[in-house]
Amino acid sequence: MKRYPESALWDELTYLAYHLHWSLPDLLDLAHRDRVRIINIVSELNRRSIETIRNG
Repeated sequence: MKRYPESALWDELTYLAYHLHWSLPDLLDLAHRDRVRIINIVSELNRRSIETIRNG
């Protein structure tokens, strides 16, 4: 079984903690697939917000 890189895990945790203000234990309780799904959703929300600001 291949290990998930620790630096990638911390990148995911930091991104979600920054944007969602969730605790580390709550984030660690998420399955990898769930973390990635939430990251994609938050990223899309950020992209749309920036697009809205740029387009006035």
